[in-house]
Amino acid sequence: MATMATPEEIARQKIDVQLTQAGWVIQDRSDFDRTAAFGVAVREFLMDDGTEADYLLFSDGKAIGVIEAKPAGFTLSGVESQSKGYSCQLPEYVKNWMMPLPFIYESTGDETFFCDARDETARSRRVFSFHKPETLLGLVKDSDTLRNRLKYFPALDETGLRDCQVEAINGLEESFYHNQPKSLIQMATGAGKTYTSCNFVYRLLKYGKAKRILFLVDRNNLGRQARKEFENFKPRDENRAFTDIYIAQHLSHFLFQYFPYHP
Repeated sequence: MATMATPEEIARQKIDVQLTQAGWVIQDRSDFDRTAAFGVAVREFLMDDGTEADYLLFSDGKAIGVIEAKPAGFTLSGVESQSKGYSCQLPEYVKNWMMPLPFIYESTGDETFFCDARDETARSRRVFSFHKPETLLGLVKDSDTLRNRLKYFPALDETGLRDCQVEAINGLEESFYHNQPKSLIQMATGAGKTYTSCNFVYRLLKYGKAKRILFLVDRNNLGRQARKEFENFKPRDENRAFTDIYIAQHLSHFLFQYFPYHP
């Protein structure tokens, strides 16, 4: 008579599927071979203190992160400290990219939280699924994290900006400093909202090293105005127009994407 899978087993089955879809090769501890693929996820890896990490992640042959698996319905907010403990207890013989391991996941298979332990104020955030092994390797090789860079923008050059525009940009960056990425700027009609956007988008790309930024509008005429404003915008510290520095790509109706230009 077949036995029913436990909630923990069901969660791990879902996690296995998601890891495979993201490009990870899954191994049991008895079959451990960190060089079997670019991305390897080892189940129930024995840590230095005798505990088991549900999954230990290897990217390009070196340990890079851990996953703590929990059954569906489990509140993940309390799992982060346990997962951080695993990230510190790696056996000495295991090669790693850095210690403690920088990337921590908590997952039920239905929802997944991710934490980059290198952030000055590290905290978990919900993600759609697991990152690809190549993505994690790219992150760990970066000199700093996006959230750390968002804390330390250089002082704003206020030349040519109205007081309300200066207040909006400084307020947005203060919000980033306090780890509050969701912010609302309210400005009166004619106050120069798009020009303000040009300035802080430029600062996000140059100093925050953002990979891409979406600028959304809800009417055709606003879309045309926004594109023209970005095309005409010339940062004060550059002798070039914004679109000579960054690619402005029209993706679909009312949607533009700005990201660094690489010749």
